[in-house]
Amino acid sequence: MLAMIVVCVGMGVLFSAGHAAQVNGASSAAERASALAGARSGAVTGSLIGLLIGQLVIAVLGALTITSEYATGMIAASLTSVPQRGTIYAAKALVFGAVALVAGLLTSFASFFAGQAVLSGVQASVSLSQPGVLRAVVGGGLFLAACGLLSYGLGVVLRHTAGAIAASAGLLFVAWTLSMFLPGAGGWLSQADVDKWIPFNAGGAIWEHVSGVNLFSPWIGFAVFCCYAAAAIAAGLIVFVRRDA
Repeated sequence: MLAMIVVCVGMGVLFSAGHAAQVNGASSAAERASALAGARSGAVTGSLIGLLIGQLVIAVLGALTITSEYATGMIAASLTSVPQRGTIYAAKALVFGAVALVAGLLTSFASFFAGQAVLSGVQASVSLSQPGVLRAVVGGGLFLAACGLLSYGLGVVLRHTAGAIAASAGLLFVAWTLSMFLPGAGGWLSQADVDKWIPFNAGGAIWEHVSGVNLFSPWIGFAVFCCYAAAAIAAGLIVFVRRDA
């Protein structure tokens, strides 16, 4: 959790400092005005850019929440103590989900305020009261919590830490990267058709201050992302209840 906070806040500060440097480095009034407009438009997303890495960090923790018990054999003791498998599964998901949500919100708000502190030096910062800003910052915390629960479900299905982490990274990061190689438009499979269904694009719409042309609206995109997480959780429950420890 600490690593996630440090990484996300650090990246947000670096990106915000980059925007501030562009403003300060402008050689003319017109260039400064253009750089200032760009810094303000990217003030929110830039300060939250660390969520790109934060999603992978919390995915590791989500997987370890269950796979560590299989690795050590402690799952047998847990099931002996509480034979109701559904109860164990739900309890782990609820406890981890609550912790991930609190940590995610803390990370998102800390990243935002740190980034705005840097941008305030060039009068390019924004406030939570501006349209869409609070939604984006709160959405960043919700996004991280959903990433962790997605990984938790995959961890139960695969029962292997490395496999669960690889699967989570594939869904959250690799699929997003590969989609960039699709043709922009036309054909039977293009970025315009696929982009909004990519897990990261769908979930990320809630914390990106300005959504892309081909993406879902913020809350619709997050709902789609939650469906991915719910599917993983449901698959994990089926496997957990039916398969021997």
